[in-house]
Amino acid sequence: MSALSVYFDGHCRVCAHEISIYRRRDRESRVRWVDIMDPHFSAEAEGLDPSRVHRELHARRADGGLAVGVDAFIEIWKVIPGFSALARLAGQAWSRPLLDLGYQAFTRVRPYLPRKAGGVSCEDGTCDLRR
Repeated sequence: MSALSVYFDGHCRVCAHEISIYRRRDRESRVRWVDIMDPHFSAEAEGLDPSRVHRELHARRADGGLAVGVDAFIEIWKVIPGFSALARLAGQAWSRPLLDLGYQAFTRVRPYLPRKAGGVSCEDGTCDLRR
């Protein structure tokens, strides 16, 4: 069983690129990578809010706890080799507000970024294929 399940938007070029970096380092399959744009993905079946999972990165720990946004990145950095220092840095009181601000800015512009071929537009900010 994976230590972490990460729910990401595989049609977002920026998101998919970053996830591909983590996947290459995840040689021990510590993470279950779940593309929320897969037609077979069901947020409800995963116990996730369908609207929110399309707006922010989500990660579910092995203990069932859910991390969203910057917290999800921190969970990834904790388990992927080579990123533990970044996880510690992100947890610092002085850096966290900056990371939160940057991530919130990204979530606002992400729907307007170019999509991968075959991707969908995201006018309402959710990028859900089932609409």
